[in-house]
Amino acid sequence: MWDHEIRAMASTHAIIAASVFMATVLPAVLVPGFSVYGTHLLWLYSVSAAVAAVSVSVFWLLGISPPTKKHTLGYKLSRLFRSCLYFFLSCLFFHTVVILYGAPLIESALETFSLAVLLTSLTTLRCLCVLGPNVQAWIRVFSRHGAMSVWDTCLQITVAFTLIGAWLGAFPIPLDWDRPWQVWPVSCSLGAMIGYLTGLVVAPAWIHYHRKQLTYKCK
Repeated sequence: MWDHEIRAMASTHAIIAASVFMATVLPAVLVPGFSVYGTHLLWLYSVSAAVAAVSVSVFWLLGISPPTKKHTLGYKLSRLFRSCLYFFLSCLFFHTVVILYGAPLIESALETFSLAVLLTSLTTLRCLCVLGPNVQAWIRVFSRHGAMSVWDTCLQITVAFTLIGAWLGAFPIPLDWDRPWQVWPVSCSLGAMIGYLTGLVVAPAWIHYHRKQLTYKCK
């Protein structure tokens, strides 16, 4: 029933995954001394910007975002402002949560906030692209049986994989292996990115496999 949407989803995810690859490879070619470990913050902001730019462009071209009821310039600017505000508030939220989970409060504050920006780019930005700046819709999607489309189900999967990946990435940090990827927040950001990319693969595959069992309420 949703074969066309599943194919569009798989293509979208392939483009986003390719943007992560390019955001990792191009700086390595153009910036002397660039590495995922050695210049981690540069890599982190590079992939965050790439995912954000490509996600916004692709979802806008596909028309996934809910249509606006008003077409005035003022309404569109208000919607853009609210989206930017939610993005910033999400960064603050993730920053606070990471600190509550044990990250340094003052020391490495830039690194912690940079991780928050990455998590926001991989999760909240996708919510904005699919659902718009509508908190009620976000709560509905992440409640039990709240998905109303394959894109809602995809959103649930990718966000869950991203956050689980970031959480699992924290486990090696206290171990005394003295590896470069144990420096804060390298393992968490790599875990989040691996989880995100895994979610991009798993989501369309899972939806395709369970498409006959999926039923959605009318919007």
